[in-house]
Amino acid sequence: MHTAALRRPAPATPEPAHASRADQVYAQLKRDVAEFKLVPGDRFSENELCERLGVSRTPVRQALFRLQQEGYVEVLFRSGWRVLPFDFVQFEQLYDLRMVLETTAAHRLCTDGERVDQTLLDQLAAIWLVPAAERSADRVQVGEWDEAFHCALVAAAGNAEMARVHRDVTERIRIIRRLDFTKPARIDATYDEHAKILRAVQRKRADQAAMLLRAHIETSQAEVRKITLHQVHLARQGAGLPVPR
Repeated sequence: MHTAALRRPAPATPEPAHASRADQVYAQLKRDVAEFKLVPGDRFSENELCERLGVSRTPVRQALFRLQQEGYVEVLFRSGWRVLPFDFVQFEQLYDLRMVLETTAAHRLCTDGERVDQTLLDQLAAIWLVPAAERSADRVQVGEWDEAFHCALVAAAGNAEMARVHRDVTERIRIIRRLDFTKPARIDATYDEHAKILRAVQRKRADQAAMLLRAHIETSQAEVRKITLHQVHLARQGAGLPVPR
């Protein structure tokens, strides 16, 4: 049985019932960037967002300042706001950090039996070690499960601070990471690769588990960058905007 936590991971931009109007505007704008409704280079005003979203200027401004701090938009002197290009250098640095954390966790899972949370590993096996006929084809769901898989692997290693840092990295790369599941072949590959990683952990083969994780993350990183550049190109063409060279 799939546990509720892994079956229904938190959405990419959580909007709890008590979320403020600014939180809701922030979540919507972040989705717009992730789905290329707001394309890197686009300029817009606060008034335009107020009209489109049907909200007052205060929550829009609060949301924009939050996105500015996270590096998604910038304010232009007397000219409104601009969507910033994706910072691939920063994303690659975050992927490097993610790889260090996850491969370290893989070694701990195979060598430090006292700290390992076996329940978490069993829950992952119930999702990823299933026959092909039982695999999900829902790219949104698989994207959420993929994120939960990697977070659970690190959490299962028993180092709370490592898990906390990993969750922060996960949040910061989420906006481009989900693009990895726009193609059915990548969904199948993710199932296959996760299964191999779990089996290596189950057999206590630390070096093999770390090697498989490294290859898995590197492949995903390369696919995401390729898809992101292509999506930006298509979005700019569709909007009649010049495509940067």
